[in-house]
Order: sequence, then C-alpha cells, then structure tokens
Amino acid sequence: MTNTPWIVALATLLVPAPLLAQGTSGMGDHGAQHAAPAKATAAAMTEGEVRKVDKAGRRITLKHGAIANIDMPPMTMEFRAADPGMVDRVKAGDKVRFSAEKVGGDYVVTRIEPSK
Repeated sequence: MTNTPWIVALATLLVPAPLLAQGTSGMGDHGAQHAAPAKATAAAMTEGEVRKVDKAGRRITLKHGAIANIDMPPMTMEFRAADPGMVDRVKAGDKVRFSAEKVGGDYVVTRIEPSK
C-alpha cells in the first residue's frame, strides 16, 4: 500500500502529544491495563509488636502479621533497621506499624511508626 506513510503521518498529527508521550494510542484507557504496577504493596504497613531491640546490631525483632510485598506469613523474626535511628525510637512491647523489604538476603524494616 503506497498510502501507508501518509496514514501514519496523519495519525501522528491527530493523536495529542501527551498521549504519545505516555505511549498510549488515544483509544481510552486501554493502555493503562498494560502499565507496570506501582509499588503500592511496598509502602503497605503491617501491624506488629516489638519484641526486642538490638541497638548495637541495628536489629529489631518483631511479632508481625502477614507482609504481602515480601510474601511472608505472620511470625516473629528479626529485621535489620534501614535507618540507624529506628532502633532508638522503639522499645520492647511497643505496638507498631512498619514496612519491610528484602534487600539481598536480608529482611529490612524501611519504615516504622507507633500503631494508632
């Protein structure tokens, strides 16, 4: 078909630039179905209770519920604190909400706050 380059050029002019930048065809939100999922689960907070704090080793032992983003069932285990200051903000017996990730072969608390 010899008209193909003209059709492509015309379509390029008719699709708004922001849609081209997003990689969609301008045909509704069908492109959103194939977008990579956001790391919403990484930010999800899990309920837990501080069982032990090792300030020198920068470790916090938590009894916790399921942690979806790292596919971990409820249990009690030790996590490394991503921020050294975390071990100063909690003590055994504190009810907390926290986020954790697996970094290399280590499980790391990336965020921790008192439970409300």
